[in-house]
Amino acid sequence: MKQRLLIWIAAIMLSTCLFPTVGTFQDPSVSCLTSELLELAKQSEFFNWLKTVRRRLHEYPELAFEEHQTSRFIRSQLDSLGIDYSWPVAGTGVVASIGSGSQPWFALRADMDALPVQELVEWEHKSKNDGKMHACGHDAHVTMLLGAAKLLQGHKDKFKGTIKLMFQPGEEAHAGAYHVLKEGVLNQVQAIFGLHVFPYIQTGKVASRPGPMLAGSGRFLAIIKGKGGHAAAPHANRDPVLAAAFTILSLQQIVSRETDPLEAVVVTVGFIEGGQAENVTPETVKFGGTFRSMTSEGLSNIQQRIKEVIENHAAVHRCTATVDFMEEKLRPYPPTVNDKELYEHAKSIAEVLLGPSNVQLLPMGMGAEDFSFYSQIMPAAFFMIGTKNETIKSDGPLHSANFFLDEETLPLGAAFHAAVAISYLNGLIAPA
Repeated sequence: MKQRLLIWIAAIMLSTCLFPTVGTFQDPSVSCLTSELLELAKQSEFFNWLKTVRRRLHEYPELAFEEHQTSRFIRSQLDSLGIDYSWPVAGTGVVASIGSGSQPWFALRADMDALPVQELVEWEHKSKNDGKMHACGHDAHVTMLLGAAKLLQGHKDKFKGTIKLMFQPGEEAHAGAYHVLKEGVLNQVQAIFGLHVFPYIQTGKVASRPGPMLAGSGRFLAIIKGKGGHAAAPHANRDPVLAAAFTILSLQQIVSRETDPLEAVVVTVGFIEGGQAENVTPETVKFGGTFRSMTSEGLSNIQQRIKEVIENHAAVHRCTATVDFMEEKLRPYPPTVNDKELYEHAKSIAEVLLGPSNVQLLPMGMGAEDFSFYSQIMPAAFFMIGTKNETIKSDGPLHSANFFLDEETLPLGAAFHAAVAISYLNGLIAPA
């Protein structure tokens, strides 16, 4: 029975090699290799290893730039696979290298930090670190990239050049990609590819788009200072609460009255803090929020207007204001823009891997990703990989305490990474 099953699998792989799906790569060798990588990743021994790795990472989440245990675990896995790496990168990051070491270089990236969220999903491998959780799926990202490492190490003879695996720290609000690039470890990379789990589309599907994909984002913190006093004598005070109220309303007009209605822009005030007593005018009011745009120019313009609106409204109400955009602590993220050629390349691989009907066009979104820093300096492609499965309730939103992962996506992501990298290098080097 086992022998018949192996013959049947081999026949399917052979038919895929000889007769690639319509609308996908017409090069049989690409279709064959892609199918082979997926079959290997789906084998029970390989899949069980992926699940073991991911569950170990999920149990011990660490916040941005605190990923010391995570980094050690990644390095131990690379050691066991016989893969060379550089460490530390941007504090806790790891860059592994597979191939000849010679040019061209292609990079695959996975972020590895967790969120300050208390996990509410009750299961055997629930987070053991109180108040910390992989609620954005970075444990899956690391697992898929380690899976790709294992596949690539076994196929070193199938490609020329070098594949760099970037295990990146500090994606969540801390611009880890910026710090990685600042260290120069990816200076010689020709292009980069990344994946993000996505519980809004079914497992077995991927989605992306060419050009602008995700917004650039920044944050601001404002303090309006007035003159406090008894609420019964407002004429003797300078009320920062009133100034803040008018200011927050006016900030909304940056979008509604100053921005082209066809341009995607967000200005959101997320918190406000003032006094604690009902009959006292406080000395100061603090508030802050986020601003977003699909273009770097738009982001810069919004930032300037936020500063002007806050300072001028404070002055109208006889108060003063300071505005901090926290550009060192919480560096703004530029928009994520997919290179059109690399997007088409990855899309074609996905169509071989999953079938054309399972590759979707993703609408632009106002979320932000520090993968955008890579897309500013080299051709980059970023894809979402579906994890939605209502049967196991893996349809909770990202950044939620109820986020749960469908692990069936792990071999798909590992094979997708590896196939994109190998086929890119071989296509780049192949004679015209």
